[in-house]
Amino acid sequence: MLTRRHIRIKVMQSVYSFSQRENGKLEEELKFFDASVSQSFDLYTALLGLIKALMDLVQDQLKVHEKIGSVDVKYQHLKLLSNNRVMLMIQQHAVLEKKLQSKNTIKWDLEFVFLKELLQKITSDTAFNDYQKNTDPQWEDDLNWFSRCFKKHIASSDFLYDYLEDQNLTWIDDLPLVNTFLSKMFKQLAPDQHNSLPFPEFVKNQEDIVFGRQLLEKVIVKDEELQKELEGKTPNWDPERIARLDGVVLKIAIAELLYFPNIPTKVTLNEYLEIIKDYSTPNSNNFVNGVLDKLVKEFSLENRLNKSGRGLL
Repeated sequence: MLTRRHIRIKVMQSVYSFSQRENGKLEEELKFFDASVSQSFDLYTALLGLIKALMDLVQDQLKVHEKIGSVDVKYQHLKLLSNNRVMLMIQQHAVLEKKLQSKNTIKWDLEFVFLKELLQKITSDTAFNDYQKNTDPQWEDDLNWFSRCFKKHIASSDFLYDYLEDQNLTWIDDLPLVNTFLSKMFKQLAPDQHNSLPFPEFVKNQEDIVFGRQLLEKVIVKDEELQKELEGKTPNWDPERIARLDGVVLKIAIAELLYFPNIPTKVTLNEYLEIIKDYSTPNSNNFVNGVLDKLVKEFSLENRLNKSGRGLL
């Protein structure tokens, strides 16, 4: 589920956190990194749990309407949603239920107002009206509507963004990644095949996570050496005006250039320029780009870019 770029962002967050503390310990920072990565998978479960809670609300409200004999427009909306095969698969998935019970995850049923408002937005949408016109929706119809609904009303929800930020600060960086993964995953669901809904797990020895831990360790252990590499490379910039995050990103990029021979130089440069563009000041991109360009030229002249494999320079 996690990409190398997202792993790099997690490393950046950990190094920045470490730089803010006195007498920080490497072991503690590695634990912070592992926890941050693991919580990305918890967010995936939490968002599926939100869909389950929404379906639970639909069915509860439908029972109330049926009990009082109401067959109004709202009842018709609830009836259609209660039969959506994709939402039913998620709601009834045994693995999801087990995960929600075993983890200290969000209790979405306590956020009744949010769920009710979300349901109102979904059923008021023109896409839902079009979906409702189909008197005999098939799996593909259910799936297509649900995928669009997720992107428009759940993935882009302002309330959800603010709520998750209050729950876990690192989730805000994880949310776009998890939403994208969920959107792709929904398209691969198959009718009556519950195993088509994956539940990725945090695995400490997974290649990308190992890369992240090694990179974090290199940056912390070799901090003084990495700082020396920057000396004289920023003559036109007042050191006190250089954003702390820019310095952190530069050190991580240098560590990757010098100590990770299997990663192409261009990949490293492109990745950190994109990261700094998203996370630092408007001037940071030009600054970091200029410094890294100087460093790469210097490392190349000194034969310090020991990249292995074809095309890795």
